[in-house]
Amino acid sequence: MTEVFLGIIAVSVLVMASIQVAAIVFAARAARRVGEAMARLEEEMRPIVANLRIVSADAVRISSAAAAQAEQVEQVLTRLRERLDALMQAVQDAILRIFPWTAWWRRRADPRKRQPTEEEDALFIG
Repeated sequence: MTEVFLGIIAVSVLVMASIQVAAIVFAARAARRVGEAMARLEEEMRPIVANLRIVSADAVRISSAAAAQAEQVEQVLTRLRERLDALMQAVQDAILRIFPWTAWWRRRADPRKRQPTEEEDALFIG
């Protein structure tokens, strides 16, 4: 009976060892396939990564150029606004020199600058 048990144990150990060897072989093949797939993926990804680097460098260059142009546009608009303000002031001054009654009209329309008339002075009780 002990020999039968020893035989069963020996067969069981042999079956377990063969299962382990098969598992190791399967794992080694799977690891090799994964390694090959990763190598192919790396080869396919290299041009994409290179293109992304080029695109990002171009984006940085374009954004800095756009920022510089926006600053130039802002400066031009500021100068334009200042010149328009000066032009409008010059036109207003010229109109006031040509038509002095407009200055009188402005003083009359603005109650802070308006001088009281003689009738209004006579009505003042004080």
